[in-house]
Amino acid sequence: MWNKVRVWMEKRSPAQVISSYYLLAVTISILLFSIPAVRKPGVELSFIDTVFTAVSVVSDTGLTVFNISETYSVFGYFVIMLVLQFGGIGIMAISTFFWILLGRKIGLRERRLIMVDNNQFALSGLVILVKEIIKMILLIELIGALILGLYFLTYFPTWKDAFLHGLFASVSATTNAGMDITGESLAPFSRDYFVQFIIMIQIILGAIGFPVLIEIKEFLSRRKTKSGFPFRFSLFTKLTTVTYGSLLVLGTIFIFFLEYQQHFKNLSWHESFFFSLFQATTTRSAGLSTMDVNNFSIPTLLIMCVFMFIGGSPNSVGGGIRTTTFAINMLFIFHFARGNHDIKIFNREIHPDDVMKSFAITLLAVVMCFLSVVALSISDSQHDFISILFEVCSAFGTVGLSLGITPDLSIFGKCVLMILMFIGRIGLTSFLFIIGGNQKKSNFKYPKERIIIG
Repeated sequence: MWNKVRVWMEKRSPAQVISSYYLLAVTISILLFSIPAVRKPGVELSFIDTVFTAVSVVSDTGLTVFNISETYSVFGYFVIMLVLQFGGIGIMAISTFFWILLGRKIGLRERRLIMVDNNQFALSGLVILVKEIIKMILLIELIGALILGLYFLTYFPTWKDAFLHGLFASVSATTNAGMDITGESLAPFSRDYFVQFIIMIQIILGAIGFPVLIEIKEFLSRRKTKSGFPFRFSLFTKLTTVTYGSLLVLGTIFIFFLEYQQHFKNLSWHESFFFSLFQATTTRSAGLSTMDVNNFSIPTLLIMCVFMFIGGSPNSVGGGIRTTTFAINMLFIFHFARGNHDIKIFNREIHPDDVMKSFAITLLAVVMCFLSVVALSISDSQHDFISILFEVCSAFGTVGLSLGITPDLSIFGKCVLMILMFIGRIGLTSFLFIIGGNQKKSNFKYPKERIIIG
């Protein structure tokens, strides 16, 4: 049997193998969440709700059909935190870590799988990259857990409760999972700016992309390369950081001014600012909230849908079309309007293949989300359009925010969201390669002919 599985895997493309591994992770998660000790005494869950939770946790989305604090035991909390690492660190990174511990050699096929799972272009340096990712995410979670655990001693009666909440909040924020064990997300800390600041830092570190964090670490440790030249950040790091920062600022401004005379009308300027800043941060991919998003106006909810659709950065814990895809699309439109055929930024030119891939990803994402909204509008017509659109964008961006309709969705509606969450986790690039299979080069070409566009 194992030989048949191995032969089948060898015939599949790396993207298809990666997807199979994530499906296996979902299956294992379903089995773990089916253990009676995971739930509180007397709590029973339907199979579809267990599957939905497993997909949501593996994809680091955070959409749930029930209150976690009322459903799972302390043992269940640790199971959730364990499964969140599969989505946060990545299946191949965790597999590579265990291979290294067992002394197994990382072969060419394993390196190809790591390359696909982490959106890399070369086979060299992948094992080092995996080690850095694991060390970095675990260190961020540990530091966050210690800081929050000590701080929560003023909130909870025992040190066990304080550090349990600190650990879970740290893991949830770093993996951008959006899950909580308070039963109210971060609403109990809506006026505590220190907690919000720590959580926002962890969300940003998880969503900005691991290659960016690794380059920043290298820059801080040595400002010159091994050959003696000044350290230079890659185009990816520059474009990702500028795009992520710009979207964060724009999101804060939009929410602040759209709600200034609405939901924030009776709040002080600093309360309004922190509400806006936190929601702009968490809307990108995290899903945690310091307030009930149902209180926002329709324009604000639409803006949040756009930011959830964009999502986090490539090779991060975030979903969506990703920041670099959005940036390349905007740069192409800008240069095309000026009559330029090449896209230049930071003294570099963007490869035409990346431009084509960005538009393919964006178009596919728009079509998928549109069809999902149509499908949910038919199967769950009792819900209004904005709630359905918000739910779809949240699932696709692996965010986890909701206007409260998740528990009331039909089985078909939950299946649609599970598909979106799964695709959001593996990435649209991998999803395209799943459809296409192994890439093949054409041995011939046809004459080119212009067609009328626009």
